[in-house]
Amino acid sequence: MDIEDVDLLVVGGGKAGKTLAMDLARAGRKVAMIERSMIGGTCINVACIPTKTLINSGRVLNAVRRAAEFGISGVEDPGMDLKLLRRRKEDVVDTMVGGQLASFTGSGMDFVLGEARFVGPRTVEVNLNDGGLRTLRGTDVVLNLGTEPLLPPIEGLAESNVQTSNTLLELESLPESIIILGGGYVGCEFADLLYTIGVQVTLVQGGGQLLAREDADVAAAIEQNFTDAGITVRLGARAQRIARAAEGTVTLTLSSGETLTADDILVAVGRRPMTGGVNLEGIGVELDERGFIKVDDQLRTTTDGVWAAGDAAGTPQFTHASYDDYRVLKTNLAARNGAGRPRSTAGRLIPYSVFTTPELGRVGLSERQARDAGYNVRIAKMPVTAIPRARTVGHLEGFWKAVIDRETNRIVGAALLGTEGSEVIAVVQMAILAGLDYTAVRDAIITHPTMAEGLTLLFTPAFLED
Repeated sequence: MDIEDVDLLVVGGGKAGKTLAMDLARAGRKVAMIERSMIGGTCINVACIPTKTLINSGRVLNAVRRAAEFGISGVEDPGMDLKLLRRRKEDVVDTMVGGQLASFTGSGMDFVLGEARFVGPRTVEVNLNDGGLRTLRGTDVVLNLGTEPLLPPIEGLAESNVQTSNTLLELESLPESIIILGGGYVGCEFADLLYTIGVQVTLVQGGGQLLAREDADVAAAIEQNFTDAGITVRLGARAQRIARAAEGTVTLTLSSGETLTADDILVAVGRRPMTGGVNLEGIGVELDERGFIKVDDQLRTTTDGVWAAGDAAGTPQFTHASYDDYRVLKTNLAARNGAGRPRSTAGRLIPYSVFTTPELGRVGLSERQARDAGYNVRIAKMPVTAIPRARTVGHLEGFWKAVIDRETNRIVGAALLGTEGSEVIAVVQMAILAGLDYTAVRDAIITHPTMAEGLTLLFTPAFLED
């Protein structure tokens, strides 16, 4: 077989891989990137971008429904037009995919659409999507394989044509009712969105609270928001069997023996790495017990010259975390050749947000995590109603909470449950990165009236425990 040699071979076109490929190609390196089908990766096609586009449409609908509160008349009986909603989502996605493709070709990389399988050291055979076969070998190889929705071994699930976060985005009509399995970030965001646009939602979570990683008070507040809105939340309820009737309805049997029936079911219980079928074992790349690629803190796999990044490498499943993997890889590829010092993934401060209503911005340690880690903590906690901006925009739901190390007065974590929490959390992140005393944030002069100004209130004695 004819082998095409390149300096860098990237398998999978997610955030880390595509950014590295474009960067090195622009720098004059010979680069090839192989992608199965999703130009631009999961984020742009079926995750962050389309889901947040839909969520924003839901928020617009909510705002229109409340028009009279804001002094606007003449708005009667607004509703969601699914055809228009899909068109907007597809317009946003298609525009970004087109931009990605132009960036790929413009960088000078060799962009290959096809299915790759390793056939030798740092060498893949690619079955091209448009027919034909190519064999490529990289001096360095980066695995950026991504993840996909996990379908757990529930009796009847495989035969019931259930929805996942991928397939739900393509529905041409809305069900009147839906059961969502899983109370994590994906399940909660879809529960909020679907209820807003008119679907009766039942959210089933096997654990004792929603959002298992969060503090109990944060999870309880989100649960209360859901139940107040009209979403049915079932905690401590595990799915045992799923069956779809001939007329299309789905029945879920719980471990307690109770049954729930709805028009459809969304399975949102996590994601699994797409590491199968690539023959990683054939080149000595080891996987952990869940199928994720084993890497060290420099993103090296167990095979020399083969690196891994993004979700399938065990990186927290956020696009911004994968982007930092790109920076780690770029630095370490250069350092291996004597240019600079290596970079590590250890100790990274990775924020995240859950785009429910209200949204949750999170960074650092939760109160529970901080106490478990041995910190002597002080808690600052304030209702969003205390923030002037929240009143002007008419969103008073939620609370802000920060965790402070008593010994150093430094902030070690925060949970901002409230409007624009995803934006304000970056301010707290910068304070943590800078090692600031919480009083520096309290005493900062922040624009009035903004949501970020609330941080000057959060750390005052009125909301800070002794």
